[in-house]
Amino acid sequence: MQIHVVRRGETVWTLSRRYRVSMNQIAAVNALPHRDVLLVGQALVIPTPEGVYFVEPGDTLTAIARRYGTTAAQLAAMNGISDPSRIEAGQALRVPSRPRPTIETNGYLTDFGSRGQQFLRQAGPYLTYLSPFSYHVTAAGGLEPPGEDPVLSIARDERIAPMMVITNWLGTMFNSDLAHTVLNDAAVQDRLVQNVLATLRAKRYSGLNIDFEYIYPQDREPYNRFLERMSTVLHQNGYLLSTALAPKVSATQTGRLYEAHDYPVHGRLCDFVVLMTYEWGWIGGRPWAIAPMNEVERVLNYATSVIPRNKILMGVPVYAYDWTLPWREGTLAESFSPQEAVRRAVQHQVQIQYHPTYQAPYYHYTDNQGRRHEVWFEDARSIQAKMDTVKRYGLRGVSYWELPADFPQNWLVLADNFRVRKRV
Repeated sequence: MQIHVVRRGETVWTLSRRYRVSMNQIAAVNALPHRDVLLVGQALVIPTPEGVYFVEPGDTLTAIARRYGTTAAQLAAMNGISDPSRIEAGQALRVPSRPRPTIETNGYLTDFGSRGQQFLRQAGPYLTYLSPFSYHVTAAGGLEPPGEDPVLSIARDERIAPMMVITNWLGTMFNSDLAHTVLNDAAVQDRLVQNVLATLRAKRYSGLNIDFEYIYPQDREPYNRFLERMSTVLHQNGYLLSTALAPKVSATQTGRLYEAHDYPVHGRLCDFVVLMTYEWGWIGGRPWAIAPMNEVERVLNYATSVIPRNKILMGVPVYAYDWTLPWREGTLAESFSPQEAVRRAVQHQVQIQYHPTYQAPYYHYTDNQGRRHEVWFEDARSIQAKMDTVKRYGLRGVSYWELPADFPQNWLVLADNFRVRKRV
């Protein structure tokens, strides 16, 4: 496949002729809401033959060669090009097969009903781990199950390794006091460890993912000791251990979300970690890209300095936010899928923009009440930027928040860049 950004005057018909692929194929792989309506700036995934690349406007032979792990001179020789500076948009080039390294992927699933089950059957080939979200830890060391049983059998059918997730969730949010109790009361912790082991065995989980957030800074060392204990117990019993980590840019970063997450300790004790590299633009904050790549790379620069790269899964958001303007403190954005973001843009006939620094698409529209809106979402370009980042940093893979997601382009881009490792 390759990614094409729609320009003024282009239609599915003109693109089908240019890329020598049927209109139905283009419409199907992108799940176009209206086949006859394309937006300027809309990113499309185009199915193309293996070993062929169609030159895009603005392409250079050097940039294309870099994408395929070769040189401009070699590409020129393969295609009988005497002047490498003279290539034209739409020109078909022979290219070497692009290497596809193997990575691991994780998905946090929050819907265990028919929608989640159907999604899992479709996305099965693309997932190494499935993390049903989540078991809520209680102040007595108990566990409140999420009702995930229907998806566990599907995961096993699809050779996806299920990871049990425990959180310090209470009511509608993560609770610092609950984490404090679990981390500092020996009797509570004893019961929790036994309950976790019993659940892992009974439900045939492959391992445990601990997602404790907003831990009091003074509980940093108790959390480290808890991880040391869980690492010993789980590994003795043949289970994996992973944790979810707040997106820190330094060891001294302040704030309740960050301080108790000790990156070097997690990197030493865990089989892998999930970096929550999203929510810069968040539901209660100002309009912004959800995972701006310049900020993500700041996190990766710190993380890879203290955690082995082959233990890091980079978080990837698969959702959109819509803010009503002017934004006011205390107001909440609307959340929906990337596919809905495209449908909404089509509905309002607006041009899709792409931020070169954040590597993310966005647009503005006016609703039927005359209110202005700003939408940030993910598309094939932004996912490709994330896949390129995984390669550049040599990471273990990616972790998606949250599934199921109406975003077919994601899986096509993933499969074009990587092979997905199966552990079961």
